[in-house]
Amino acid sequence: MYLPKHFAETDIGVMHELMRAFPLATVVTQGAEGLEANHIPLHLDASAGPNGTLRGHVARANPLAADATVNRKILVIFKGPDCYISPSGYATKAEHGKVVPTWNYTAVHAYGELRLIDDAEWLLAQLHALTAEHEAGLPRPWAVDDAPADYIGKMLGAIVGIEIAIDRLVGKWKVSQNQPAANQASLIAALDGQPMAGLIRGRGVSK
Repeated sequence: MYLPKHFAETDIGVMHELMRAFPLATVVTQGAEGLEANHIPLHLDASAGPNGTLRGHVARANPLAADATVNRKILVIFKGPDCYISPSGYATKAEHGKVVPTWNYTAVHAYGELRLIDDAEWLLAQLHALTAEHEAGLPRPWAVDDAPADYIGKMLGAIVGIEIAIDRLVGKWKVSQNQPAANQASLIAALDGQPMAGLIRGRGVSK
């Protein structure tokens, strides 16, 4: 990923926050048929290893469950808020017109080794962790134990666990840090109510 220094995010906590908020990851592998990408919700265990560990599951029928890339390096991409930036949002447009469109975005790339786990107890624990995290804010949270045990057992037989111990994290927060303060302020006003406005406000020209 092209990463100018002023867009680089190095705080692991900040990157973990994005990974939790946008857990549907793109898992990129290099297999016998070339590059493959799978979109998989992953649960982050920040306490497992210096950069954290990602856990999830895939259908047993998914080629990833028997992929030749297992135990090899893979790339996992998490994408956060993004937004088209119109030149009309820049205060300096009225001054000299020397502005062009761009796209602001946030992303985290996680690198590690893919490990398959075909173990019912592990899978059940992973399902409990994943659903508990995403059901927590609902009025009537669903739990794995709400479903009949024999049904859950059948479902467990149809999936395989995946685990990725993160070796390296790369974060990019392209949120107008390269713009003067006047343009940042005008963009915040133009994007009022959108997540990108808060991201621009949080970075500022001094950062």
